[in-house]
Amino acid sequence: MASEYVIQMKNITKQFGTFKANDNINLNVRKGEIHALLGENGAGKSTLMNMLSGLLEPTSGEILLNGEPVKISSPTVATKLGIGMVHQHFMLVDAFTVAENIVLGSEPVKNGALLDEKKAVKEIEEISKRYGLSVQPKSLVRDISVGMQQRAEILKTLYRGADILIFDEPTAVLTPAEIEELIQIMKELVKEGKSIILITHKLDEIRKSADRVTVIRRGKSIDTFDVKGVSSQELADAMVGRAVSFKTQKVPATPKEAVLSIRDLVVKEGRGLDAVKGLSLDVHAGEVVGIAGIDGNGQSELIQAITGLRKVESGSVTLLGKDITNHKPRSITERGVGHVPEDRHRDGLVLEMSLAENIGLQTYYKAPLSKHGVLNYNKINAFAREKIEEFDVRTVNELVPAKALSGGNQQKAIIAREVDRNPELLIVSQPTRGLDVGAIEYIHKRLIEQRTNGKAVLVVSFELDEIMNVSDRIAVIHEGKIAGIVNPKETNERELGLLMAGASREEAHLEAFGQKINEEVREDV
Repeated sequence: MASEYVIQMKNITKQFGTFKANDNINLNVRKGEIHALLGENGAGKSTLMNMLSGLLEPTSGEILLNGEPVKISSPTVATKLGIGMVHQHFMLVDAFTVAENIVLGSEPVKNGALLDEKKAVKEIEEISKRYGLSVQPKSLVRDISVGMQQRAEILKTLYRGADILIFDEPTAVLTPAEIEELIQIMKELVKEGKSIILITHKLDEIRKSADRVTVIRRGKSIDTFDVKGVSSQELADAMVGRAVSFKTQKVPATPKEAVLSIRDLVVKEGRGLDAVKGLSLDVHAGEVVGIAGIDGNGQSELIQAITGLRKVESGSVTLLGKDITNHKPRSITERGVGHVPEDRHRDGLVLEMSLAENIGLQTYYKAPLSKHGVLNYNKINAFAREKIEEFDVRTVNELVPAKALSGGNQQKAIIAREVDRNPELLIVSQPTRGLDVGAIEYIHKRLIEQRTNGKAVLVVSFELDEIMNVSDRIAVIHEGKIAGIVNPKETNERELGLLMAGASREEAHLEAFGQKINEEVREDV
């Protein structure tokens, strides 16, 4: 009798030393379904899927494929069994073409050894047309969009004959439009008879795409739900293990003096073009100002200019009335600026260094962490342990390398380091990118706590619900200028979206709220 399940993972345990990343987990995936694997950062989702894709082997437990036990000892074995994994960080060679990447390791050859590029391109065009995955086979990977790189990754697995596809946090680097496109692609693949396991912590994406969802918490499988029969609140609570609030509780802001004042700022981007064009903005003590905008409208250059990481061409930046324009980064931080950068891996952490060393990066040259230029590691480690406990950074200990932590815990460590200095101005870019609801809730509370303590907070985020949730004022940026400043209580996502797209304040307000009024009138009629 054929098995109901295409994949069964029974009592899977994966142990690293004394630490159990997976503890007796069970997962059953039906043929032709999108099955979501939901859990907090560091819950053990990727570890479990790395065993299914052959990158790791279980310490104990059993994997069944179509009811038959299998031993998946390597990715090559997984590929032969029809299992393919689309990794969160793409496994592509930038200097190769899309076609060369897709066929790498399974190349069609001619004359016994040479790559038959013409045949490769033809095969890729056929398979991309079949699955609706449009790519440019002859383009170099470094020259194509992130969305197209992901399509190339998916085609890599399909080219090798995968019937079971594992998507590991596939939307982490995609735009909203690309996310919608990916969801449609997954649904089309399922119609073709494929089975998909979707690793995610985003509840809205599960609701839009998945048939069933298995929740994992701290290495254990909690339960499996039919998506249509469970609420987002129930899933969030199951994932975190307690009641989760989607709305940050806060008392009304009482802004005081201007901490940050930006006047007529002009900043260039990498190609020498103006990215910030005469921008002016104030952020006061006791308020959170959110900057909303489509990626690429000058947000990154603005924050880099404020923090001394990019040259200001003209205009001024003052902190508590003192000019800090084009000062060096350390001078700016010592004057009272904390900075949580948008790319925590590139700019926020030294991934090979220990967690303790990373937490001490802003104060390592001061007592008690050092004396006369000599680091005191006992003090550094003790300081890190204190911050790890205070900011709920989940780790084995303070000596593990920063790269070993989940994204949420890396972000908590950076925030711990910056908040510890009690800065007058805290700048946070993309505060919860790639984080789960529990980590998001925690980080939002810490931001509001800074504001309540009379500090100025500047938040840059592409997530409109996040901007609406934490901000007291929202500054919308478009083409390097402030298109409008709105009160989150008096606006909506439609108005923000129109301002972000370049509409005037009057046009955006009329279209957003005029349409709402018309809808209410129609409902009354």
